[in-house]
Amino acid sequence: MSKGSNLPAIERATGINWDSWVEYLGGRGATDLPHFSIAQIAEQRMGQTVENSGWWAQGVAVAYEQHIGRRLPGQSADGSFQFAVTRTVGADLDDALEQWRQVAGTLAEFNGRKLDGEPRISRSDKWRYWRISLDDGTRVSVDIGGKAAKSSVAINHTKIQDPDQVPGWKDFWRSLLRQLPA
Repeated sequence: MSKGSNLPAIERATGINWDSWVEYLGGRGATDLPHFSIAQIAEQRMGQTVENSGWWAQGVAVAYEQHIGRRLPGQSADGSFQFAVTRTVGADLDDALEQWRQVAGTLAEFNGRKLDGEPRISRSDKWRYWRISLDDGTRVSVDIGGKAAKSSVAINHTKIQDPDQVPGWKDFWRSLLRQLPA
């Protein structure tokens, strides 16, 4: 299972200690509110003083939901689980995508699951994406971003219904990442 929210990072970014966040949100009935509303309350408290306040408000809301026992680490608002694993490779965006396609494109199944449709590839100036859907309803996005002469390959696996499956999936994706040239 993945670890919980990084409370020290939230405190540094917002300038508000975690106990104060808990008291503030609890005093506004956040235990009975949906995720979106908790994030709105958090962002209002931050005002203009926090850079990227919308992103940090989401982090505060997730951490609060974990704190009150509504959400487990790695759990999405819809109740499913997700995680990401990454590796940096010595290739530009297009070469990194081709290397990934050579590793993953030969597989008939992924950790015992079959594809639900064909892989989808898309590009932007700064990113390359390889996405698949699996027959268990989960989704995988391989996001490749450039870092000078290197690229970061991040595998994001979402919609996992059973949290006990997360460690096995992490091991599977890490084994594929290790097949990429460093």
